[in-house]
Amino acid sequence: MALRPHTLFLPQASLNPPSPPNPRPTPSPPILNSPNYPSLSLHSPTDSGLLFREKLIYLETHLNVNPQKALLKNPDFRSCPLSSIISVEHCLSSMGIERSAMGRILDMHPELLTADPHLRLYPVFDFLLHDARIPFPDIRKSIVRCPRLLVCDVTTQLRLALLFLTHLGLRVTCQTTVFLVSSVKGTLVPKIEYLESLGLCHADVVNMVIRSPALLTLSIRNNFVPKVEYLLGEMKRDVKEMKRFPQYFSFSLEGKIKPRHRLLVEHGFSLPLREMLRVLDVGLMRSRMCDSLKERLWMQEKQWGNSCAISHFLFGLLFMEIHGSSRLPYSSATERGRTHYSWD
Repeated sequence: MALRPHTLFLPQASLNPPSPPNPRPTPSPPILNSPNYPSLSLHSPTDSGLLFREKLIYLETHLNVNPQKALLKNPDFRSCPLSSIISVEHCLSSMGIERSAMGRILDMHPELLTADPHLRLYPVFDFLLHDARIPFPDIRKSIVRCPRLLVCDVTTQLRLALLFLTHLGLRVTCQTTVFLVSSVKGTLVPKIEYLESLGLCHADVVNMVIRSPALLTLSIRNNFVPKVEYLLGEMKRDVKEMKRFPQYFSFSLEGKIKPRHRLLVEHGFSLPLREMLRVLDVGLMRSRMCDSLKERLWMQEKQWGNSCAISHFLFGLLFMEIHGSSRLPYSSATERGRTHYSWD
């Protein structure tokens, strides 16, 4: 039997020298403006400047907010995206605040431009709606009247003030939410204590505040002290008049209280604070003075008869002085037993 020669099959790798490992593929440059690189463009070095300028224009033309003031008072505004400002705008708009009022609010408090609505704004709105029980249509009025509500912390400021006002018996409305931004220990309590230091009991002071809530917004040093000193010193009146007419503190000392008190003193009259200050103009006040004088003359006529010619003459002179007239009034038929004065 003949033997056939064997054919050996060697692995190919053993016949060829080992090749070096494949080099790392060189990445191809990205396609600009592709979905994977939306922020890249041929002008990427200047994109931030263009976006910043766009943000300033939006702030000034769309919201009517001073960009320089916003940058000065809120440095974070420089780096925040435009979408952050728009989210704040949408939040305020959802509560019924129109763009014109919105611009004024954001211009007063630029820190709101970079606020997270869900962390800073919506909690305030939730507090006003559910804790303070402000009706939804009045939320806008509350914020427009006092934008500072939006920058106050609910836990450390708004809720504490609400508890204090509720304890006083003062109902919080859209007109009195301004009191919620006042410090209880630093502002509200000292005013109550000052009024009590004048000799008024706590119940009387609370009643004054309920009748005239504006007392809680007035300054002790610039309002309470000078007006109390003038009332007790120059006017020689009693603190009980303040209790009867707490609105006294809302009138201007130099513009109304002093001039009208001097007018009364010059002519020897005295009117309650309410009548002295509530009269709209001096002319009407002069008429009140004349009515008071005629009341006195009628009492004299009733006591001494109708022979008080001197009193009538003095009334005529005083009437001329009060009204700045050059003619004397004359007396005619009596009305219900009183002499009636009229003009020629």
